[in-house]
Amino acid sequence: MIRRLTMTAAMTAAVLSGSLLPTTAEAGAPTAASAHAPAAAPCTSKWRAVQRVAVRHPGPYDGRVVTMNSPVHHYLKRGEVVRSCIVAIARTQSGPAYRACGKDGNLWRVVSGGQVPQTCLKRA
Repeated sequence: MIRRLTMTAAMTAAVLSGSLLPTTAEAGAPTAASAHAPAAAPCTSKWRAVQRVAVRHPGPYDGRVVTMNSPVHHYLKRGEVVRSCIVAIARTQSGPAYRACGKDGNLWRVVSGGQVPQTCLKRA
């Protein structure tokens, strides 16, 4: 038992002195120059409106995801192309969150000015 304590004390002293710690190159850790995450790529996902559709923004009681009763910010014309890389999911206890453009759904695409039902957009 005395030997174990002596060995543990010796190893602790070596670790504290830095002789047993691997260097950053040995450990595979990133160097100081690459410590920051790379910049995010700009949004390149384009969507085309299949018909005239309202772009809604959350009202005071809606939270982060809009509803069909949320205020309208502006309208997208049929064929208008918008960029959207973010989806908001509307959770409901019974059935879909909306019926728009002839389909039921619960996904809202976040576009400039608000959110649009995904059923009203098509990949461009």
